[in-house]
Amino acid sequence: MGKSSLRVRAMRRLQAEGIVCAFIDLTGIGKEDVTPEKWYAGMINSLVSSCQLSNKINWRNWWRDRRDLLSPLQRFSLFIEEVILIEITQNLVIFIDEIDRVLSMNFSADEFFALIRWFYNQRVDNPLYRRLTFALLGVATPSDLIADKTQTPFNIGKAINLAGFKLDEVQPLIDGWQGRVANPENVIAEILDWTGGQPFLTQKLCKLVLENKLNQATSIGTEGFEGLVRWRVVENWESQDEPEHLKTIRDRLLRNQQKAGQLLGLYQQILASAPPPNPPLVTGGLGGVIADSSPEQTELRLSGLVVQHQGKLQIYNRIYAEVFNLEWVEKQLAKLRPYAANFHAWNAANFEDDFPTAAGQALQEALEWSKYQSLSPLDYRF
Repeated sequence: MGKSSLRVRAMRRLQAEGIVCAFIDLTGIGKEDVTPEKWYAGMINSLVSSCQLSNKINWRNWWRDRRDLLSPLQRFSLFIEEVILIEITQNLVIFIDEIDRVLSMNFSADEFFALIRWFYNQRVDNPLYRRLTFALLGVATPSDLIADKTQTPFNIGKAINLAGFKLDEVQPLIDGWQGRVANPENVIAEILDWTGGQPFLTQKLCKLVLENKLNQATSIGTEGFEGLVRWRVVENWESQDEPEHLKTIRDRLLRNQQKAGQLLGLYQQILASAPPPNPPLVTGGLGGVIADSSPEQTELRLSGLVVQHQGKLQIYNRIYAEVFNLEWVEKQLAKLRPYAANFHAWNAANFEDDFPTAAGQALQEALEWSKYQSLSPLDYRF
């Protein structure tokens, strides 16, 4: 969504105001075979380096000296209070990127987010903590961050939802085209029509225009520009998706087999609700499913595939609608359902109530499989 660029710009502005900024990228710490000991030590290493304290503090000795007395979480908390907030006398913002990686670690990070909440609550009694702020960046909801329902949920802070570029927000891209592309305002308008302003895709299409010397202004829907998008982005997308973007969306939809059927079913409803032309109209058009903030709708939004617009969930952009179309959804659902052939026939028969669906052993297998799945309403009706 462009969150990394937003972080860099935010850090520059804060630093210009005299605020110290630290950066922790959880990708660099890893998650395979990482213990709490290594994970918290990795974060401290990033903190010390980012705050330029390496020459003042031997954090490794500090960490080892307290190993027998305190847990990794307690040492991390104490290091923030006794070292970081003492050495740094200005306000401090700690940016933690790729926060969603904690959702797939081999140990729970609930205590870490509970600690951040504790830091926040300490502001009332300890002035030190009034100088400390955390900014968490990633693809997750606050309810995801503390999975243990016996703990207080992660109910502090403020969510920043990022929207796509609007035409009046892309002047820097237009400026970069001056003298290289004829009528850059027209070309960027066509790009936004395909991308919905999605930052990564918008910049990718800008680059493709230059690489392919598409220097003549083209009107929306004409063969030149549309052909470029289909040739370089949509067709055979799995082999052309570099750097990965569309694959990431696909994997977010399908990574949890128990939820995949429900997410695909919901997305199928959104696709089907959009009126012609094909591909379906996207943000700003008609169609969509009424937004209700249910867990499955939130999960689908977090995949990046759909956005909430005027109270409805709609497909984010034309590229997504072309790549993840009804045919693609049907193929994915067919891989999941043990009753795919009968389900498809029932669908073709316009969902007749007296249609012969399944019986005997096939019915028992389908029922047993469904116990462990989150399915679409149409599957449960079948």
